[in-house]
Amino acid sequence: MELLNSLLFMLNEMSPYILLGFFIAGLMHAFVPQKTFARHLAGTDWRSVVKSAAVGIPLPLCSCGVLPAAISMRRNGASRAASTSFLVATPQTGLDSIAATWSLLGPAFAVIRPIAALVTAVLGGIAVGRSERKNAVRICCQPNVENVAEHKGFGRKLLNALRYGFIDLVGSIGGWLVAGLVIAALITVYVPADFFAVIGSKPLLSMVTVLVIAIPMYVCATGSIPIALSLMIKGLSPGTALVLLMAGPAANFASFTLISREMGRKSAIIYLASIVVGAMTFGLIIDYVLPADWFTIGNAQAMAGKEHAFSLLSTASSAVLVILLVVTFIKGHKHNHITVSAMTKEYTIKGMNCSHCQATVAKSISSVKGVKQVDVNLSTGIATVEGEHNAEDVVSAVRNAGFDVVS
Repeated sequence: MELLNSLLFMLNEMSPYILLGFFIAGLMHAFVPQKTFARHLAGTDWRSVVKSAAVGIPLPLCSCGVLPAAISMRRNGASRAASTSFLVATPQTGLDSIAATWSLLGPAFAVIRPIAALVTAVLGGIAVGRSERKNAVRICCQPNVENVAEHKGFGRKLLNALRYGFIDLVGSIGGWLVAGLVIAALITVYVPADFFAVIGSKPLLSMVTVLVIAIPMYVCATGSIPIALSLMIKGLSPGTALVLLMAGPAANFASFTLISREMGRKSAIIYLASIVVGAMTFGLIIDYVLPADWFTIGNAQAMAGKEHAFSLLSTASSAVLVILLVVTFIKGHKHNHITVSAMTKEYTIKGMNCSHCQATVAKSISSVKGVKQVDVNLSTGIATVEGEHNAEDVVSAVRNAGFDVVS
């Protein structure tokens, strides 16, 4: 019962802010043409890098979802510097994540988190820009075509916004959000209060420990928030919590491997180093420079089970969020029936981690000439394609979307 109470408390605290973030994110997706981003990000100077980071910070894309977006930007003319800046900044934040950070960790964390993401992304992008040769050959791309949504009426754009925000986006990060809440609740209830006593008094050691755990682990920006809160309750410093909030969503082995392939190992190393150095630097600033009372967690006692007063708004928001999670889960595991024939082929896709990845792969394959129907199974990684098509075109479409096909 204590575990359930802790889980419900965090869900009620976060759900109104998360739903608001989903809605705003949907509006951005529907009303801002995506192709306009890449047109401003072709340079390697600091202006393009800052623009790329500023664009990425409010976008609610998780670590796996940001990879196809960044690769698409790169192949539409964005420089390595701007693409790296986008890759560093975007998965750390997002409007939904910033709002949820405010609800659980307070305004100081909610303000410092995007600032840290911006600074880290800009420095990492500038470093990559300096490593690029001035006469580097730019990747060829098709002429820019404006987002189809730009030509739709207001009503259709609004429906598109609601569909993206409350269906596609919930499906993209919903599983990781639930995992983060469960892990946080387990830590809060079952980890002894003195478990982190050895490293809790040594912020630098605790930050290195969290980095070692966070870099190979995948957790989305929103899902990392309750975990960070539970670790603070158990004695770790606010700076250590920020390290988790930055490194957990932004750095993982899958991202590093794909960036190495698409932009070169040097860019990938700079990308990872900028996240590690940025997280450690801002973590130490929080612990040793900024006032400690800025990071006092008012929700700590409540989360630990001392208080459980739920408002009507938070309870209703939680109910709506749970319904959306269930609907998107069912939708993500519902597959189209494709009749097996001589024109049916199966492809094993590598790199899909969420429904956003699943939708991206399905859309890319559907654009191939001769493809009539596509079913992408997220759990098995198998894409079943019907129609008289060229297999090489399918492989190329999948790779252009930022994923790979296992032969």
